[in-house]
Amino acid sequence: MNNILTQIGIENYIFLSVTLFCIGIFGVLYRRNAIIVFMSIEIMLNAVNLLFVAFSTYHQDAQGQVFVFFSMAVAAAEVAVGLAILVSIFRNIGSISIDNLKNLKG
Repeated sequence: MNNILTQIGIENYIFLSVTLFCIGIFGVLYRRNAIIVFMSIEIMLNAVNLLFVAFSTYHQDAQGQVFVFFSMAVAAAEVAVGLAILVSIFRNIGSISIDNLKNLKG
């Protein structure tokens, strides 16, 4: 079985995915810019997708890769809607800082 996982090892994929997920969590928790928060959420989603593909290849089953395909389609729609909302907020307020967005309540 000449597979990429035998050359690199699944442990490295798990380590990379956990590292990316932690970077994403750090960005969501400690940054105040809404665009950085969206980018951090995307990093977390890509970390999970990387694990799905790695384990799908490890178990020689395509279900994980199909799930990643649909997950990326939903993520693209989420980014489009999120950025449209941010552009609308920026036009009204003039800032996309999360601290300023707290004042948008009813």
